[in-house]
Amino acid sequence: MINFSYSIWLLLIPLMMFFILGLAGHKLGPRLSGLLGTSGLAIITMLSFIIAYSYFFGTPKNGEGFKAIIAYNITWLQLIDNLHIDIGVLLDPISVMMLIVVSTVSFMVHIYSLGYMKGERGYERFFAFLSLFTFSMLGLVVAPNIFQMYIFWELVGISSYLLIGFYYQKPSAVAASKKAFIVTRFADLGFLIGILILSFYTKTFDFITLTDPSGPAIAKTGGATFMGLSVITWSMIFVYMGGVGKSAMFPFHIWLPDAMEGPTPVSALIHAATMVVAGVYLVARLFPVYVMASPQALHIIAYVGAFSSLFAAVIACTQTDIKRVLAYSTMSQIGYMMLALGVSGYGGHNGLGFMASMFHLFTHAMFKALLFLGAGAIIHAVHSNFMTDMGGLRKYLPITHITFLIACLSIAGVPLFAGFFSKDEILAAAFEHNKFLFAVEYAVAGLTAFYMFRLYFSIFWGKETQYHHTPHEAPLTMTIPLIILALGAALTGFIPFNKLVTSDGLPFESHLDWGVAVPSVIIGLLGITVAWAMYSKSSNLPDRVASAFRLGYKWAYNKFYMDELYLFITKKIIFRYISEPVAWFDRHIVDGTMNAIATVTQVTSFRIRKFQSGQIQQYAFVYISGVIFLVILLVYIWR
Repeated sequence: MINFSYSIWLLLIPLMMFFILGLAGHKLGPRLSGLLGTSGLAIITMLSFIIAYSYFFGTPKNGEGFKAIIAYNITWLQLIDNLHIDIGVLLDPISVMMLIVVSTVSFMVHIYSLGYMKGERGYERFFAFLSLFTFSMLGLVVAPNIFQMYIFWELVGISSYLLIGFYYQKPSAVAASKKAFIVTRFADLGFLIGILILSFYTKTFDFITLTDPSGPAIAKTGGATFMGLSVITWSMIFVYMGGVGKSAMFPFHIWLPDAMEGPTPVSALIHAATMVVAGVYLVARLFPVYVMASPQALHIIAYVGAFSSLFAAVIACTQTDIKRVLAYSTMSQIGYMMLALGVSGYGGHNGLGFMASMFHLFTHAMFKALLFLGAGAIIHAVHSNFMTDMGGLRKYLPITHITFLIACLSIAGVPLFAGFFSKDEILAAAFEHNKFLFAVEYAVAGLTAFYMFRLYFSIFWGKETQYHHTPHEAPLTMTIPLIILALGAALTGFIPFNKLVTSDGLPFESHLDWGVAVPSVIIGLLGITVAWAMYSKSSNLPDRVASAFRLGYKWAYNKFYMDELYLFITKKIIFRYISEPVAWFDRHIVDGTMNAIATVTQVTSFRIRKFQSGQIQQYAFVYISGVIFLVILLVYIWR
């Protein structure tokens, strides 16, 4: 057995980088701080690939598939004899896969930021926050127990708050960071409740024990139920609630587009492969529990995922801010991943949806990080986020153009690109288990191809805008990550995930289902063709289409007024009918009672203060008067 104890350095290195850059970055200076932070990520990425190679190709399988390995573990808090909170490193197929995803994307973002953030105020602080985020995300994915995951889950929330609000001088950035933090707090409350219910009945936080197929932990619940559902189902629904918030699924999605206020490298880090896929990873980590004990929760996951993917795709078709288009695209693609988990079974080909979800998570990380970093290069060139300020950029930004096109082809599911293979597996899993959800995702496939090539043609083709200055290609620190990620977006679809990352750790045979793939390709090509007809050259066709669907377009453009709905519910209902009465009760009843007691005490004290005059004659007078009164009272009673 290979010794993986060195894997603890995956957490120690970014933590040290955070403290060094956070405390001494201003003394090191921008250049050294950036190089130090990037060098730390280079070491982490190298360690991640070494661990992945050793785990997948260096450990003996003996026909039993890939086993979970506790590479490092210490007991942090001992609650009772058999319930304790440990801090450690768990290596299994999905955690090792996520190590590659998180470290690779974070490393590319670090390199890219050396050029993109050059000259920015707070440069050292930015790299310190990146290190904190990487530490938090890595601690989350290697957690051997659900409570460690929750601790790092909250650290990821803090890190995203700091990064989204990096431009704290801008009120919009401050508002966006607070919005992301507050919305995800409500979801995380559900996660915590789910953890407490689950641990109370199973008497463990440990993932290996919880997900044991023989189910000894689940058996301890004794079949307890509440309102017709088992307590395990309730706990897993609450746990999923945390994933809904972190992965920006409906209805906790409203923070996601506003998070674009952060620097573009932050958008790539949060929206591509790290924070927003934490919810998918959470469900995958506890997948055996969902399958064995709470299939009802899996149905909820599937339908919420399908609705979120369609809802976000429709909105993305109308947005003009390129980063917001990509934000809603992320929400839609994560909906794909959630749906795949929701329609999956356990073991062998029954677990096709699980494998497809992890496969799409991996490929999506490559092409979505590429799209966001490409968007950053475009914004760097034209100093605008809006498609209406762009056009004809292909001749000014050749590297960005080609890499962005590869990412668009991949997400649209064009054959031989990575997204085609992973999306086809999801569609195949949906076709086997739920034809309605399969039909929904077919529609989403067409919409995805349309809005991505609407974005592509509007930026690189169409009518060339009269730019204030001649746009130019980004520096090498920004283009090299684009080229590397473009290779990932083109080639990672050929990774045999069915041999490496499966629901039970055992490989199974999987092949391309052309009966599903061919129609999805046709639908995708149809979406691309429509986008080409509308946006490849200047015309009034987009305006005519928008006018034809005036009401629907208006609703989609305004994100179906979800923000306004939340404001109405909070301000007009919760604040007016709950918060204000509670505040009145607190001020007038609670505070009033305490104030009345204080007033009575003060007045009484003032009235009787002369009894403590210090004059012996007064004390004697009071004493004798009291004695006479008591004697008279006793005589009266005796008679």
